Amino acid sequence: MLSPHTDDAELGAGGSIIRFLEEGKDVRWLVFSTAEESLPAGLPSDTLAAEFRKVVEHLGLRAGQYEIGDYRVRHLHEKRQDILEQLVRVRGEFQPDLVVIPSTRDYHQDHQVVANEAIRAFKTTASIICYEMPWNQVEFASTLFVRLAERHIRRKFDLLDFYKSQQLRRRDYMTREYIYGLAKVRGIQCSADYAEAFEVVRWMA
Repeated sequence: MLSPHTDDAELGAGGSIIRFLEEGKDVRWLVFSTAEESLPAGLPSDTLAAEFRKVVEHLGLRAGQYEIGDYRVRHLHEKRQDILEQLVRVRGEFQPDLVVIPSTRDYHQDHQVVANEAIRAFKTTASIICYEMPWNQVEFASTLFVRLAERHIRRKFDLLDFYKSQQLRRRDYMTREYIYGLAKVRGIQCSADYAEAFEVVRWMA
């Protein structure tokens, strides 16, 4: 699970993460930037890192199942090679069969870097799917759906509730209405109560 910044993967694939863990899947989660420069004024610089640790602790992930990077927000393009080498290292250590990344059509510069370097690192060894973040995208191809129950969406919202720093900014995409609304739309598209949609970059059978 690749997250350019803390909260990205939760927003795009939080329900799926919860379902994967319920099913006993072994999850490795990489965050590349804690976006210290984007915090509301007056908050400690490690606020988002601390909030992310609450998320993974809530999910029961142990040390070694997640990594928190310190790349500077909006400057990941300056560290492309370092990011690629980190992903190649994880490929060798963890050997994932599925890699979940931001959309290749996401216009956030940091999201583009993580998506492109992940494809470069895993294109011949793993299935690769992309989560959606509609506020960063003009287009999204919903070619794969992960069906979810209400409990998955409720717990997804619980994860996002740990990000008090982002709630201070009144982000519309952090609201209950958005989380449940998009999941209901995606569920209708695949005859489920709720779902998350993904783009398929490569699928290994």
